[in-house]
Amino acid sequence: MMKLDSICMKLTAIGESIKNLDKVTNKELLAQYPEIPWRYVMGVRDIIVHHYFDVDADEIYRICLEDIPRSGNVKMEKMMEQQQLKKCPIGIQTFEEIINKGYLYIDKTEYVYRMAHGASKYCFLSRPRRFGKSLLTSTLHSYFAGKKDLFRGLAIEKLETEWTEYPVLHFDMSLAKHVDKDTLESMLSFQLSGYEQIYGKPEEAVKLNDRMTSLIMRANEQTGRQVVVLIDEYDAPLLDVMHEETDLPVLRNVMRNFYSPLKACDPYLRFVFLTGITKFSQLSIFSELNNILNISMLKPYAAICGITQEEMQEQMTAYIERLAVSQEMSKEETLQKLKEKYDGYHFTWPSPDIYNPFSLLNAFANDELNNYWFGSGTPTYLIEMLRKFHVLPSQLGGSMQAMAADFDAPTEKMEGIVPLLYQSGYFTIKDYNKLAELYTLDIPNGEIRIGLMRSLLPGYLAHNTLKGNTTIARMYLAIAGGDMDGALRLLQEFLSTVTYCDNTNYEGHYQQLFYIIFSLFGMYVDVEVRTPKGRVDVVMRVAGKLYVIELKLGRSAEAAMAQINLKQYPERFSLSGLQVVKVGINFDVEKHTLGDWVIEE
Repeated sequence: MMKLDSICMKLTAIGESIKNLDKVTNKELLAQYPEIPWRYVMGVRDIIVHHYFDVDADEIYRICLEDIPRSGNVKMEKMMEQQQLKKCPIGIQTFEEIINKGYLYIDKTEYVYRMAHGASKYCFLSRPRRFGKSLLTSTLHSYFAGKKDLFRGLAIEKLETEWTEYPVLHFDMSLAKHVDKDTLESMLSFQLSGYEQIYGKPEEAVKLNDRMTSLIMRANEQTGRQVVVLIDEYDAPLLDVMHEETDLPVLRNVMRNFYSPLKACDPYLRFVFLTGITKFSQLSIFSELNNILNISMLKPYAAICGITQEEMQEQMTAYIERLAVSQEMSKEETLQKLKEKYDGYHFTWPSPDIYNPFSLLNAFANDELNNYWFGSGTPTYLIEMLRKFHVLPSQLGGSMQAMAADFDAPTEKMEGIVPLLYQSGYFTIKDYNKLAELYTLDIPNGEIRIGLMRSLLPGYLAHNTLKGNTTIARMYLAIAGGDMDGALRLLQEFLSTVTYCDNTNYEGHYQQLFYIIFSLFGMYVDVEVRTPKGRVDVVMRVAGKLYVIELKLGRSAEAAMAQINLKQYPERFSLSGLQVVKVGINFDVEKHTLGDWVIEE
């Protein structure tokens, strides 16, 4: 181990001798100084290249001398202090607060101007939860309220010349989740009353729609300007009762009455904007409002929410590099991990690559690559709908083709799960065939894939306990190390200790269990894979090997292996360039666990 003084002197030499450090790759730089721990070298590189403060040899030496004994690297807190990185606005959805308190803001104001000056005064946007809809709505509020000072340095500052102040009525329907009819009406009344204190309320107005009409007309009359109406998460009161025959019509009727004045008040309105997760049929909610422009799949608005690859690399470079140091990875490796975990969204085609903003900002705020979006809450209605439509895990794991009407469709009338999966953010567009008008849909990224599989696991393992999670993790390590026998022993032991599910008496149950477990590993896995002579139960690719797995229930592992050989399954994969490993597995009907297995390489 080099002495501290030697390390500091060597790092100082880096700072003095490599002035074009930004042109040297990480690999080249680390190769020049193999005796120094890589994180020290990268820390000094960041200081020099990005000019986090005025650099000289004495300053570098001082920082190294102070920080290496304490933390083993150039302290990230010091780098953040010197860079003056803006804080990530986790959970903050108010544009004015983000700007006034100096939080990081990814500029979306060009889209605000485009909407405000578009052909339609009525716009609707559907995006998944925690994707920036509320912040966008708040930005529109500040813009139409004429708060020019908040937009200094942003794109809209150069586009807008008038900055007219309009009266803005902003309704947040997220307050009305999990409510009955009386509570919903009370919440709507409460939101109306806030504006009625400003513009007044006629004594005879009792019904919600009458009060909304009066409010719009009074705001117009008192200000002399048309009114802007913003409705965030319009569908929140309806999501939990989407397929309930009793509650849905009742709550839907309340919402329809509340929105009904928007058509009659057209002359008094400057702009109306609604956001939501799902798309309810227009007739069911906006029976009179037949001219809403749905911008959800329009190319000019493809990146209106979320963070694009370009935005991340241009506006968040310092955060990426800080995360790289924290994770002990190169910048290039960090970018690849971020892409695999949080990227992959497209809401039209062609579209820029869009990252989940909630997960990305949390990753930068915490310097950890965790499952933030899925971990923030999987809607109960989604799991219920997956069960209602009998969706198998393997059906979620592969891509599918569909026309726009099949997934960008009203959810309360859907006959399959695809519209809900797409609109909720669990599926996204991956390709488009213009000739056939067919979109290719798939899971966006690794975070969603693993999250979905984890949410489905309890249906195949009666107890998703700590032991279950530990067993799966240990299986991953075994398989990644080429020890399939060890992995199957772990699964056998675990299944023998848990309460079995009621539906374990058919091979398909175990096939889906294998699919979930292997998907949680982040490995390629598929089921019912076609070959010239039949279908392979499970195919998995990992660590240069391709496993061909046949499952039997209440028979023998030898019978499973005999089928693999008889059907010549491995020949289907002979050109893959991978070592094909045959695995025959038999499940014990009485013990509800693996009975025996045979592995041939």
